[in-house]
Amino acid sequence: MYGLNAKESTLNPEDAIYDEVVGSGCGWSHELLPGQTLRILDIEGNQAVDTTFMNLDDPADHYSATATIVGQKNIYLTTGTILRSEQYKPLLEITADLTGRHDTLGGCCSAQSNTVRYAREKEYMANCRDDFMLEMSKDPEAQFLKRDLAPNINFFMNVPITEDGYYKFDDGVSAPGKYVEMRAIGHVMVFVSNCPQLNNPCNAYNPTPVRMLIWDAE
Repeated sequence: MYGLNAKESTLNPEDAIYDEVVGSGCGWSHELLPGQTLRILDIEGNQAVDTTFMNLDDPADHYSATATIVGQKNIYLTTGTILRSEQYKPLLEITADLTGRHDTLGGCCSAQSNTVRYAREKEYMANCRDDFMLEMSKDPEAQFLKRDLAPNINFFMNVPITEDGYYKFDDGVSAPGKYVEMRAIGHVMVFVSNCPQLNNPCNAYNPTPVRMLIWDAE
């Protein structure tokens, strides 16, 4: 059963130019050229995949949750969503999606947020902010630094808004084999943290691997 606005892809995994499994709690980064398509596939279901983007034509122009939400007048992301930069430039478009809703408000977990939200002894635990910074440190040209860490999307994550206007973390809306697919409009760098969170139900308290596939422009 697919969610609202869900749409299946027409792309064949056998035609992908890139295919890699990213382990639970691990980071990943990759360059996307204009027209290339990235698929994030949830292998076992209920996994949260924290993702952000940088505009490689202007590395200081990062993905913007605000510009993306304002542009589509909706806080949730799905098929047809244009992911925009801080300068409102279109970076990618979600072209296929089997869940119908992704979060762009909840941000990424960090040592600090784990301490504040859960307990002081959680500070040592693996977190997405550290994953992002580690991936940025691998850039041989050092284009991206800690200060470039922008707001992120939480693909497959369920973050409903309460009647009081707050958000909360609920069980994920994904399932084994579901995916989200996006086509690069610009020249972008993708940074991913396959979330290691064990303190809330976003990963069913059990982080699992995801599969990343890339296709060339048709």
